[in-house]
Amino acid sequence: MIAYLVGVIEEKNENTVVVDVNGVGYELCVSSNTLVSLPLVGETAKVLTYMQVKEDGIALFGFANVEEKSLFLKLITVSGIGPKMAITILSGIRMSDLIVAILSDDVNLLSKIKGLGKKSAERICLELKDKVSAGNVGGGETLLSANYNENALNDAVDTLINLGINKNEAYRLARSKATEDITAEEIILKVLKEIGR
Repeated sequence: MIAYLVGVIEEKNENTVVVDVNGVGYELCVSSNTLVSLPLVGETAKVLTYMQVKEDGIALFGFANVEEKSLFLKLITVSGIGPKMAITILSGIRMSDLIVAILSDDVNLLSKIKGLGKKSAERICLELKDKVSAGNVGGGETLLSANYNENALNDAVDTLINLGINKNEAYRLARSKATEDITAEEIILKVLKEIGR
């Protein structure tokens, strides 16, 4: 198994990175979080890896930090979640939000991730609830409130979508502001302030 690669970032694409290790280019499938965290093209980086060996080939998956790799390894233990889907999940949500969603059974938030159905979201919550903890969150990210006003959240999301914000992004932003006693108007104002509108 290849545990990590140290080399020069040759290419950065939408969900892949090419790392040149002593003249050999390794293509890694990465999440958008890792893509943003890695250095610029031409700079040296250490990328943690997971190698998938199948009948039709070998695929490498890359991670900028131990926390993301650990969460990825937990996700692929869930039945029906393969490495590519796990990368899609990690691209569609911040790690802190993912962990809180799992701990609070927030199937709604998880099923908003592109390509992830409600059944798979329920399985993730069920199978990983005892395997993740809020202490796993790195990077100084603020944790979501586990209790929140769902009606206010839904109203805020609808309004944000009407303002031209992508559905997934609207839900993610609104969910990050939602608390038990907040109104839809307050969520909207906070989101608009964050995105500079």
